[in-house]
Amino acid sequence: MQIQNFTMDFFSLKGKNAIVTGGNTGLGRSFALALAKAGANLFIPTILDDEGTTKGLIEAEGVGYEAMQVDITEQGAPKKIIETCVATLGGIDILVNSAGICISDEVENFGREQWDKMVSINLTAAFELSFEASKFMIPQKSGKIINICSLFSFLGGQWSPAYASTKHGLAGFTKTYCDELAQHNIQVNGIAPGYYKTAITEKTRSDPETSQRVLDHIPANRWGETMDLMGTTIFLASRASDYVNGHILVVDGGYLVR
Repeated sequence: MQIQNFTMDFFSLKGKNAIVTGGNTGLGRSFALALAKAGANLFIPTILDDEGTTKGLIEAEGVGYEAMQVDITEQGAPKKIIETCVATLGGIDILVNSAGICISDEVENFGREQWDKMVSINLTAAFELSFEASKFMIPQKSGKIINICSLFSFLGGQWSPAYASTKHGLAGFTKTYCDELAQHNIQVNGIAPGYYKTAITEKTRSDPETSQRVLDHIPANRWGETMDLMGTTIFLASRASDYVNGHILVVDGGYLVR
């Protein structure tokens, strides 16, 4: 392809159909809204009801919106999600595995019950959804799978052995599925957010000492805003990233370099 053939249309998602798990809360909503702003129709499987807030934001962008209230860890749920998306929107081009939880406790209290719950949501559900989505992406010879990893895909982490373990696992899964699916023109990448202003970090940010400790580790000297992730999401979901595969793109204000 000649370089003069490149246009900004390579970043357009007009007419594409995207699933964002957990896409009506926290960072998930920013991923969903970014895709909508670039032209994609959205399908949001979620266990939480946001009373129509996300629906309003997505539809204001002039794209299609469908939602399903579902526990993505239930037997058969991933298959049902993918098939319902295809039936209602007409296809599946983009899958963002965003849903995740973090249960924290002292190591001597963090047992199998907490471990299993986090593995099932953070890792197993992402695998099963990707597996089911690939059944449609392989025949169409195109697709984008974006796994939401973390700084803790690279680091250890106190008070939640399962969080760092599942995020390491998600990074490994990203690379493995790239190796399997790249031959079918399917790109599988990850986004690793740093410390962001979300409900999850509210407790840390509200404590001046702990908040400053985080900021001292970020060269940008500020907490991330959800908008900081939107361009990255569009890039990895678009034609502009067709030769980016198996990569974990860190968006952390420089945290990992310090």
